[in-house]
Order: sequence, then C-alpha cells, then structure tokens
Amino acid sequence: MTITRIETGPRMSEAVIHGDTVYLAGQVGEGDSVAGQTQFALDEIDRLLGLAGSSKAHILRATIWLADMADFAGMNAVWDAWIADVAAPARATGEARLATADYKVEIIITAAVA
Repeated sequence: MTITRIETGPRMSEAVIHGDTVYLAGQVGEGDSVAGQTQFALDEIDRLLGLAGSSKAHILRATIWLADMADFAGMNAVWDAWIADVAAPARATGEARLATADYKVEIIITAAVA
C-alpha cells in the first residue's frame, strides 16, 4: 500500500496518508489564549485535511491535550463551534505537559480520505 507524506521535514511529516486513512501530526496554535490557540490549530487541521483529500466531516478520532484542564471550557467553546456543522468524531481530552510552556492545546486527528 502506498504511503503519502505531506509537508515532510527532517523530524516529521504534518500529514501521512496510508490507504484511506489520514494521520495528522499534533497541531498547536499561536497566541496567548486557549481559544486563539485552538482556533489556529483547527484552521491548520482544515488546511492539512484539504491537502490530504479529506475534511473535518471525515474525522474519525480526535485526541486533544491541554496544558491545563482549567482551559477545558474555553477550548470546547471553539471546538463546538467548529464541529457544529458535521457529525462529531470520537474524541478524548486530557492534560499533559506540552512541548513548550507557550502551548496551551495540541490536537491530533485521524481521518478518512473523502
């Protein structure tokens, strides 16, 4: 089976397609608020899924890591608005120390090719 890598760098690819499945690297955001970082990450997810021939309507699973679970409601407000027009995927959310102290949220997506 063919493996296609999108936006490959020396450390990782932003997306990998294997068969009819798209795997995205964890997407983080920019900005000071969890809402701003979540929106930035979701915009990148939209862009990468588009490059992979998919969309948020084809997301199978989302894993969301928050640096602080106190930001759960703020992240959910942005997530809920973004996912409102499609069927919601399976999702897990937890707290973890992220790559830098500046990151408040990281979102990892697995999707089907459209």
